[in-house]
Amino acid sequence: MPELFAEQIKIKAEELGFSKVGIACAEPLTIERKHLLEWLNLGYNASMEWMARDIEKRIDPHKVVPNAKSVICVALNYYSSFQPSSEPTIGKISRYACGSDYHIVMMKRMERLFSFINSVIPNINGKIYVDTGSVMEKAWAVRAGIGWMGKHSNIITREYGSWVFLGEIIIDVELDYDKPVLDRCGTCTACIDACPTQALVQPYVLDADKCISYLTIEHRGDLPNELTPKFQNWIYGCDICQEVCPWNRFQRETNEPEFQPREENTALQLSELANITQEEFSRRFRNSAVKRTKRIGLARNANSQLTNH
Repeated sequence: MPELFAEQIKIKAEELGFSKVGIACAEPLTIERKHLLEWLNLGYNASMEWMARDIEKRIDPHKVVPNAKSVICVALNYYSSFQPSSEPTIGKISRYACGSDYHIVMMKRMERLFSFINSVIPNINGKIYVDTGSVMEKAWAVRAGIGWMGKHSNIITREYGSWVFLGEIIIDVELDYDKPVLDRCGTCTACIDACPTQALVQPYVLDADKCISYLTIEHRGDLPNELTPKFQNWIYGCDICQEVCPWNRFQRETNEPEFQPREENTALQLSELANITQEEFSRRFRNSAVKRTKRIGLARNANSQLTNH
């Protein structure tokens, strides 16, 4: 039965439009725990203090779903062929944030998948995660065979490169499990070499305090003056380490219309965003991941790039 249930779940996930699906055994992430603690001890989480909380929940799925047996992992391709302008007056936002908020899009599909699982396996207990809660989503994606951890610390798939969103469903039912895939980064260091702020301090290790994505999204307060001249007009996130990855030559256009760039986000004038009002910010970035940085953060980011020209 575990094999039959697993196959049914995978078929349904594909019907719902997910690009990849894999299943891992819900066991404690002991090796990943060691790496996480080392990373935290070095202070590489910067101001993201929540990453140091609920460590046991992060590494042990039984702490979030009692008697957990399986972690169902999905990936959804979000790549669009849109290329940001290289004009010095135009700000860049990460490709993942150019369309609708992926949390909303992914969660709707995850809920439908969970409902289906409930219909074929009655009386299960489980929880859904989409980049939320105390779950190490990349670790589970590796264990479920979705892809491998790239040296830029993003998950890389053979079929879609690293342009994928991840989601997980933890349930208390045993299923047939997939095997991890090989790490295929080899000797390549393209992502490390390309990072303008040297945020990738070594393969697979990111210092958030130097990362453009962290600084433009999560960081509150003033930006470091020594780094902003290296931002290359990125004002929300950064795609540099992904753009140079050789595996991203296998990228495919997403089938999800919601992930296509909104027209008004294809030419973001720095001067406009530097003085954007709360009303305009709320209107322009409604149901957008850009809301994460708030109006004050986006205006700060735009101002930082204006002063570098």
